[in-house]
Amino acid sequence: MPHLHIESFKPLTLPTRCGDVEFLFQADYKDDKEGALIATRYKGREFFLVHKKGDTKELLKSDKITRPSPNFILKHALLAYAECSGSVVLDSNVDNAPENTHLKTHDALKTIQFFADNFPREQEVRIEVGFGSARHLLHQAAANPEVLFIGLEIHKPSIEQALKQIVIQNLTNIMILDYDARLFLEFVPSNIVGKIYVHFPVPWDKKPHRRVISEDFLRESERVLCVDGTLELRTDSENYYRFALETFSSPAISRFDVRKNQEIAIVSKYEDRWKKMEKNIYDVTFTCETESPEPDMSGNFAFSSTPIATDALGRLSKETYKQEWGFIHVERIFRVGEDGGMLRLAMGSFDRPESTYVLVENGSARYFPSLPVRTSANLKAHILLDELLHG
Repeated sequence: MPHLHIESFKPLTLPTRCGDVEFLFQADYKDDKEGALIATRYKGREFFLVHKKGDTKELLKSDKITRPSPNFILKHALLAYAECSGSVVLDSNVDNAPENTHLKTHDALKTIQFFADNFPREQEVRIEVGFGSARHLLHQAAANPEVLFIGLEIHKPSIEQALKQIVIQNLTNIMILDYDARLFLEFVPSNIVGKIYVHFPVPWDKKPHRRVISEDFLRESERVLCVDGTLELRTDSENYYRFALETFSSPAISRFDVRKNQEIAIVSKYEDRWKKMEKNIYDVTFTCETESPEPDMSGNFAFSSTPIATDALGRLSKETYKQEWGFIHVERIFRVGEDGGMLRLAMGSFDRPESTYVLVENGSARYFPSLPVRTSANLKAHILLDELLHG
């Protein structure tokens, strides 16, 4: 992850602009020994830089929750802060190379809000989860120009590699999203997806709850798939293969096929390596047989207009507020200015929690830098949070 080690942290007078980067406000950890978050905006993208204190040097890096893509945005913001604050950089892994020309000219990289506001419905949709090197995604898009491909990936270098190839190959039917696939499916309308590809996901043998494939993921996949649409798992992991068999068998009625060591048109460099090692490759394909109704997603993320008391954040303890539908967990409380504050929360369903920030200033609350994912559990969590803030 891009970062700078600096001699000492020098706060800016906020808000301020440094070239084309804006620094909006600073949120300080309640424990002064830790550091701060600096709210940052670059070309409409908002995120946090993180300052961490140390004994001999201090660290500037990106906040994991709000980290932007591509990496150029973060690198540019880190260098801008160091320059404008007059910080002495001791060491870093940040270069000052200009933005990649290919990344400047594409519009394939989307935000989750793009899909939340108006999910594309004009053509068949296919989704690839964790596209890695993007070989399969790019091949499928080139071979099926009438289909819209949505590639989900959280590994930043893989995203940048895919975006570069999209421009080079002049592909106009791919959208890329840096997002958790387990949450993304709740944004997808019912019955519009032809295929969902999950090729060689991380097995997570020691933490199986982190696997992409689960009963919840299967249920959401069946909802978004059209009749005869498929969810395709391809794996070299014997454990994942057996886990998928059990998961795909869980519905009262289901149809799935199992194949072993089948050739496909395009493979990743890892699959090439595993074949040379004579590892078995398993395909488990679930086929949707029913139409599904649209989910009820009524509600919004607006906070009540009643002023929030200045001690409201102090009344919230760092505990987990559990309900049948999910939970809210207050992870951190920050100070903002003289009277403001900010929460870092984990919220939503137990299986697919989301982390977010809530800024409280002048008696009002708002999410920053963006609203939570519009899921049924998150909407219920918001109602509970609003009640807690208003006492």
